[in-house]
Amino acid sequence: MNAIEDNAYRRSWQALGQELLTRVDRPRLILCISAHWLTSGWQLTAMSDPRTIHDFGGFPQALFDQKYPAPGAPSLARAISEQVYQPGTVLPLGLDEAEWGLDHGSWSVLKPMFPEADIPVVQLSMDYSRPPAEHFALGQQLRALRERGVLIVGSGNIVHNLRTMRREVADHQAYDWTIEFDALTAEHIEKGRLRALSDFQQLGNLAQMAHPTWEHYLPLLYAAGAVAPDEAPRFFNDRFQAASISMRSVVWG
Repeated sequence: MNAIEDNAYRRSWQALGQELLTRVDRPRLILCISAHWLTSGWQLTAMSDPRTIHDFGGFPQALFDQKYPAPGAPSLARAISEQVYQPGTVLPLGLDEAEWGLDHGSWSVLKPMFPEADIPVVQLSMDYSRPPAEHFALGQQLRALRERGVLIVGSGNIVHNLRTMRREVADHQAYDWTIEFDALTAEHIEKGRLRALSDFQQLGNLAQMAHPTWEHYLPLLYAAGAVAPDEAPRFFNDRFQAASISMRSVVWG
């Protein structure tokens, strides 16, 4: 609902998009890693007109009516697939020319940021069966793309536990374990311990409460892997929703 409601989260995304568009080196391509596209191996969308996917249920019709008609970039997807290898192998990234598109993990963030939908978007899937360190390693390969005008967007949540949501709770309130996991993650980011983000499972029960499944955490590892040395982070939306979701977002560059 943050994609269409006029609230602080959406306004922050809008402000960030406006900032990026005013830069001399405005994005020429967006590469988005969403929590909602899990595959065997890693794939890139490589169709000219990726469809808007409404991969959710139980929400108002207004959300299902949303479209994000950003163009794809088949030739750039092919070029990226030849330059970025799947961790632990010499296999190039796979190319999806027809099946997927832009799921709500992508368009719900990109639409407030870039409402004109005039920047090509390629989505990168995640192989959930692989260890977190490999997701970070793939992110490190993406760093070179930034130098060529590619904006890397990781769309997930630092804490994401839908099983324990309390919708009546205010945005400044959360479970103790939500606050603790969010704070530990923020500390790693602030102090530049980005590789340590891959070790979150060592936190045991705290990590299990923050992420009963961890697909919503993994996109952060791609963004963190793509960070240049000594590049300072900037936080925004550092509040919570429903007690068990951290909305903390971070920008590098």
